Amino acid sequence: MLVNFVTDEPGKIPAIRAMLEPQFHIVPQVLQGEEPQPGTSGMLMVDADLRKMDCVDRIRRVLGVKRTNPEKMFVVPGHLRSMIAQAYALGATAVVSRPREIISKLTQFANEEKANHGDADTASPETENSAAAFVSMFETAREGRPVNLADAEYATSQIITNIVRNGFDRWLYEVRRHHEGTFQHCMLVTGVAVGFALDIGFSEADVKRLGLAATLHDIGKARIPLAVLDKQGELTPGEEEIMRCHPVIGYDLLKDLPKISSEALDGVRHHHEYLDGSGYPDGLAGSDISDLVRLLTISDIFAALIEFRPYRPAMSRPDAYKILCGMDGKLEGALVKAFQGIALNGPKPSTH
Repeated sequence: MLVNFVTDEPGKIPAIRAMLEPQFHIVPQVLQGEEPQPGTSGMLMVDADLRKMDCVDRIRRVLGVKRTNPEKMFVVPGHLRSMIAQAYALGATAVVSRPREIISKLTQFANEEKANHGDADTASPETENSAAAFVSMFETAREGRPVNLADAEYATSQIITNIVRNGFDRWLYEVRRHHEGTFQHCMLVTGVAVGFALDIGFSEADVKRLGLAATLHDIGKARIPLAVLDKQGELTPGEEEIMRCHPVIGYDLLKDLPKISSEALDGVRHHHEYLDGSGYPDGLAGSDISDLVRLLTISDIFAALIEFRPYRPAMSRPDAYKILCGMDGKLEGALVKAFQGIALNGPKPSTH
C-alpha cells in the first residue's frame, strides 16, 4: 500500500522508511515554501509540528491538493493535547503517537481497503510502483536536482508489465481510479504509447524506447508553477504561454544526462509538433518530425482527451478517436488508422 508521508523535518524520512518498507511504499514530501505536490492514492500520513501556524497553513494546502486520499493519519506526541486537537481540526481520521500504533493503523487501513473494495478496486503493485517512480522523478526535477533516469526506466517497465499481464482496459481503469492531475496524464500517455506499440507488433526493445520517451515527455512540467499546471479551468493567454515552455524546459533538464538517448530527447522537445508546421516549440513540419514523435504525439493527444479533469469529464474513447481522425494534415493518417485498435479495444493481456 502507498503511504504519502508529509513532514516538516527531512530527517524523519529515513526513519519512517526503515520502519515501514517494504510492507508499505513511502512517497515523502517535505513541507517547505513551494506549493504542495499532487497526490496519489493510499494513506496520507502527516508528521509535523502543529504548534507552528506556518506549518499548519502548509498542511492545509497539502490537504487541498490531496483531497482524494480517504484516510489522513497524524503522528502527534501523546502528551500534546493541543496538537491532537489541531490534527482533528485539520481533518485527521486517526491520530497516533507510537511506532507500533503507526504500523497497526496502516495495517488496519490496508486490510479494510481489501475487504471493502476487493482486488478489482485495488491498484496493482505495478500501477502503484510506476506512480511512485513518477512522483520521485518530478520531485527531483522540481527541486533542481538531476533527473534520475532509473526512475523513468522503472516507471516504464512497470507500466509495460501491467499492460502485458492485465490488459490495457484494466490498466486504464486503475490509473483513472487511483491517480489525478499531472501524474494521471503522464501515466496515461505512457500506457497509451505502450499499448499502441504492443498492438501494432513492435519488438520488446521498441516498446521500451517509445515507452521511455512517453514517460519523460512532460518532465518539463515539474518546473511550471502549480498555479498554472493544476488550474481548474481554461488557461489565460499568458498562462498558456508559460505552459508552452514545458517541452524546452524538459529538454534542458535531460540533455546533459550521460545515458539519455537522442530519441528520448526528441520526444520530450517535439511531442507538440504537427506535420503542417503549426506546432511548437520549433515549428517542425513533415519529414523533420521523427516516427517516434509522430507516435508519441498521437498518444499524448488521446490521453489528454480521455483523462479526468476538474473542469470537464473524460471523453469516451470512441469520441476521442474521432478527434484524432479529424486532425488530418497535423497527424499522420496511416498511424491514426493503426491507432484504432488501442483507441477502441486495446491490446489483450498476454496468454503466456
